[in-house]
Amino acid sequence: MMTKLNHNLFTIGILTSLIGWTSAQCAESEPAVLATPTEQNAPPPVPDNVFTVDGETLTLHPEASARRNAYFGDIHVHTMYSFDAFLFGTMATPDDAYRYAKGAAIKHPGEVDVQLREPLDFYAVTDHAMFLGMVASAADPTSELSKLDLYKSFHNLNAPENMGTDSIDSRLQGFYTVMSETPKGLADGSIDKDMATDIARSAWLDTIRAAERHNDPGKFTTFIAYEYTGAAANYGPLHRNIIFKGNDRAPSTPFSRYHSQDPEGLWDWMDDLRKQGIESLAIPHNSNMSVGQMFTTTDWFGNPIDDAYADQRMRNEPLVEITQIKGTSETHPALSPNDEWADFEILSWMSAPGNPLAGAPEANYIRGALRQGLAREEAGGVNPYKLGFIGSSDTHTGATPDEESNYPAKNGILDLTSAQRGSIPLPVDEATAPQDAGNGTQQSEVKYADGYITWGASGLAGVWAEENTREAIYNAFRRKETFATSGPRIRVRFFAGYNFDSNMLDSKDMVAKAYAEGVTMGSDLLARQGSIPQFLVWALRDARGAALQRIQVVKGAMIAGKYSEAVYDVACSEGQKVDPKTHRCPDSSATVNLADCSTADVGASELKSLWADPDFDAAQRAYYYVRVLENPTCRWSTWDALRAGVKPRSDVQPTLQERAWSSPIWYVP
Repeated sequence: MMTKLNHNLFTIGILTSLIGWTSAQCAESEPAVLATPTEQNAPPPVPDNVFTVDGETLTLHPEASARRNAYFGDIHVHTMYSFDAFLFGTMATPDDAYRYAKGAAIKHPGEVDVQLREPLDFYAVTDHAMFLGMVASAADPTSELSKLDLYKSFHNLNAPENMGTDSIDSRLQGFYTVMSETPKGLADGSIDKDMATDIARSAWLDTIRAAERHNDPGKFTTFIAYEYTGAAANYGPLHRNIIFKGNDRAPSTPFSRYHSQDPEGLWDWMDDLRKQGIESLAIPHNSNMSVGQMFTTTDWFGNPIDDAYADQRMRNEPLVEITQIKGTSETHPALSPNDEWADFEILSWMSAPGNPLAGAPEANYIRGALRQGLAREEAGGVNPYKLGFIGSSDTHTGATPDEESNYPAKNGILDLTSAQRGSIPLPVDEATAPQDAGNGTQQSEVKYADGYITWGASGLAGVWAEENTREAIYNAFRRKETFATSGPRIRVRFFAGYNFDSNMLDSKDMVAKAYAEGVTMGSDLLARQGSIPQFLVWALRDARGAALQRIQVVKGAMIAGKYSEAVYDVACSEGQKVDPKTHRCPDSSATVNLADCSTADVGASELKSLWADPDFDAAQRAYYYVRVLENPTCRWSTWDALRAGVKPRSDVQPTLQERAWSSPIWYVP
């Protein structure tokens, strides 16, 4: 058995490189840096309280409220400082990303303007700590790094004359150069570590400065943040976004995979910073791609996890990203065969062409994590997977792609066109060439690129917070009063208690009473002898999105030591009632015309219900969370085909049901 001391020596000693070597010294000897540097030539101040979008004046910043307001954001955003984003054509800076979130148009790598239909409330740039800023520096022919033979092919990489799709092969080769040759150069000394460290720190400081420039308490919130890109021994990605709470101090250098690929090393670093007064949390993402490694019953080295592991994990990772561009991680049909809505934006393939997703579904998907957490609690242990939910995008262009009908994709010039994304047939000359983006699917002599077709226009993080400030939103993260959406700004509330009554549904004091007499999402509900809990569910549609179709409660419970799962419809649109035997709403009359993507004008703007679990057993440990479904609408791939004047692919769902998920409530017997 390898001890924690040994694993730290192993990872820091063997994986020496840019941030690993220098930050190992910094963590012990350097103080944290101030996160509020002065800055000259700051952009003009944001107008008070309103933005004008599409000719409409929208009230963006409601007053502080004890009942809490819903705020929407994206806390998984890459800019030019991420090595892969720059390699794929992104020139957007952290400043550009924040301007975009506030409603401004910015340039996409395809030289088109992208703009949100409605500004966001909070945003975080999360560039990779690994190779932070290095590719952008290598592309600058005046930099010292660019003079190395290894990087001469990177010179002026994103100059206008080099942005054509004919550069994709060389950019992919550049990706492999960075991933394989840069660590070797840093280890053998052919790349000067001090020079590389200066590049990374300059990019990190610029990221901090941008967050400070654009943070506007009460109006728009930014977070100092970055991405830790760990990986398991079988190459399953174990990525996390690290979000810092305050605006007083931040670490001098972010912790990366070259300190440790074991997330426990990251948590140790976060715990040490917390002792210095620097608070942060980590948010795992793309568990769907973790090859069975994200939610396991063992640690990174295969040792059974214990209560100390579970305590440390929950202290540092209270949330998980349930949806993003690279697929939804809620559940999988193989894991939840009785859930008719489990097959939602499932990523079928890994990033590498032809490599099917592997690993146990229960360790890849969040519902499997919740299951394992219940089982561990039932056995008397600490639950390491008592997770709240958020969504975010993982955009690599600085710009959140939250609209199916206007999908700018994720990977710059790699998935810029509909043909590259696989939503329309490849041109004849390309259809006969090898595919660089997927395994190629032949249908009646028509070929498609498959690499990006299962990616989606998702997602957003939602919180219920007293006001739009770092402190209030971060506190919402910590107490897990968070929700996720696949893109639309659906608002969802979820409470549980023993003193609720049906009259409160139509009361103006509904929310106040729910807070006063119950618990909200992210909380434990303790058993009360002789009482059956009631659950208050409420959802409000996105005024720019489709109407709501139904609200569901997803339940997982331990019954006689075995796990059981159920999905209950609890509120129906069109005035319909839930069938008490099947626990399903009647079929909706909502339709989609695939000829023009128009939809029927049916459904609900608001749904709410006071629900009691018909299968409740006071002795059963359980979790409950809410899932809200919109009426079906066209998927982005169908919009692409429609604009190109071709039929949508027959092997891809033409429509989808956008949705929102609340964080769970855990019933404790």
